[in-house]
This record gives sequence, structure tokens and C-alpha cells, in this order.
Amino acid sequence: MVKGKPGYWIEELRLEPHPEGGYFRQTYRASVTIPREALPEGFGGARAASTAIYFLLEGKNFSAFHRLRSDEVWHFYRGEPLLVHVIDAEGEYSQLRLGSDPDAGQVFQAVVPAGCWFASHVAGWNSFALVGCTVAPGFDFEDFEMGKRAELTTRYPQHRELIERLTREE
Repeated sequence: MVKGKPGYWIEELRLEPHPEGGYFRQTYRASVTIPREALPEGFGGARAASTAIYFLLEGKNFSAFHRLRSDEVWHFYRGEPLLVHVIDAEGEYSQLRLGSDPDAGQVFQAVVPAGCWFASHVAGWNSFALVGCTVAPGFDFEDFEMGKRAELTTRYPQHRELIERLTREE
């Protein structure tokens, strides 16, 4: 395996396919648990204080629009810049540019606030990006919602083209 290629990182970091697209592996789950009573409304039970994963996207693969009940901090590690497209509850669009070139508007870390819809892809669509994601309160699939194309385009018609490109349902 060639060190600068995505296959190397998938194998070396023991990444597995992620339901939203790309590859991942959980690397951390806090031993501290936050009880349900201490969490905001909507959480169905206790959660780890924090979790972290490696996440890799390559080529034309993308992370489809989804949202979480928790904030998610993204960390850039290697490869080409990663674009994270964010739509908040009011329909306002923003873009996070994860990468290593601050002169090009890229950042090493960025936050997607809880409840926002977001999707991501490699900026050039022909390379790869290796990033990390930290979630607090910790990630649980119960707190994950995959976006449905028809519902998102009805709610946010001004972002129809982006939603159609970054969702997987027909």
C-alpha cells in the first residue's frame, strides 16, 4: 500500500464503511456518562460525555445530508480539503473548509452545531480527505437522522441542487 493513498489509511486505521458514506472507526468513547436528566430535550437516555472517530472520504464518494442532536467538531488530518455544507434550522447555508491552507480559507477545526443538516465531500472530487470528528455529548445512532431528499428539498427549496447532489435517495 502507498502511504499517500486512501487505501493505505483505510487499512492502517482499520476503517469500515460508514452508513452516510465514506469510512470510519470510533477511536474514543468517554468513560464518563451524562445521565438522561442532565441532557437537553430529545435525548432518549444517558450518553457518553464525548466520542471521537477517524473519517475518510475519497473521490466522488460523499457524506450524505444528516443531522445529530449533539455538536460535532471536525479535525483535518491529511489529504485534500474537505467541504462541509451546513444548513441550519432557518435554512441559512454555510460552508466549512477543512484543510491545511489558511490563506485559502481552510481551517484545521470547525464545528457543526447540533440540529443542523450537513453533508461533506472532498473539494476536488478526485482525491481523499482524512479527518476526525468529536461529538459531545457522545455519538449514539439514536441521535442520528439521515436526510430524505424529498423532505429536505421541500423544506429548503433554495438549496435543491445541493441537496439533490448530496443525498442518496432518488
